[in-house]
Amino acid sequence: MQIKRLNKLYRNKDKPTDVLSFPIGEKVEDWLILGDIVISVDTARRQAQELGHSLEEELKRLLVHGLVHLLGYDHELGGEEEKKFFELEEFVLRRLQKPL
Repeated sequence: MQIKRLNKLYRNKDKPTDVLSFPIGEKVEDWLILGDIVISVDTARRQAQELGHSLEEELKRLLVHGLVHLLGYDHELGGEEEKKFFELEEFVLRRLQKPL
């Protein structure tokens, strides 16, 4: 299980997880490269089934979760930071539901 190895190596947590974010924050010409997001599709599939929605919906949720981390927010800090994290996550998910 690759994600478990990555979680152990980069976060010192010896367990699988659903999503990991690796910030880069590098500017390339006019672009800002935020970083990389790694999603465990196996975990996403299991979570989607448990939550009663599609794999696509769960992958979208995990991608947004990883993106919010790349933007510099961390829900694991608790308090106001956690509140801001989940508010931003919900805002982005709601915007993705709206047709273009």
